[in-house]
Amino acid sequence: MGVGKTTVGKLLASELGLRFIDSDREIERRTGTNISWIFDVEGEKGFRDREEQVLEELTKEENVLVATGGGSVLRERNRENLKIRGLVIYLNADLTLLVKRTKDDTKRPLLKGKNVKKVLEKILRERSSLYKEVSDIEINVAEKSSKNAVAKIMEALDKEIEIGKS
Repeated sequence: MGVGKTTVGKLLASELGLRFIDSDREIERRTGTNISWIFDVEGEKGFRDREEQVLEELTKEENVLVATGGGSVLRERNRENLKIRGLVIYLNADLTLLVKRTKDDTKRPLLKGKNVKKVLEKILRERSSLYKEVSDIEINVAEKSSKNAVAKIMEALDKEIEIGKS
């Protein structure tokens, strides 16, 4: 949450010649409403059910780069689909940067009206090991620009390809 998955994902997809899909935007497109409304009306479980269905479909597509929602790794089925069907890049950042990037964002249902730092600490505790479990490549975005993050990913992908050839 707030690490730059969509921004970096769009740039990386362009660099690799892939179609880019943000799973949250896809959910919004299919439902005709926004994520906050889904959380308000259906709760987090309702949203996660929709997210699981969308990821089930998107992970079957070819030549696509999918930016998943931050909590997608909470469901085992999503982790399985991500790990089995694609190469997973985990973008991470420290708590201070995440707070800085999300503190004024009103479109994040899990942060709305709450102590952003405490919520993000809890989220990192819950999700970090799950991200590591499914990721093939881990990139710390720190204070890097999106273009620098993409360059680091491209370098890591080159290494991944070399290892695959061995």
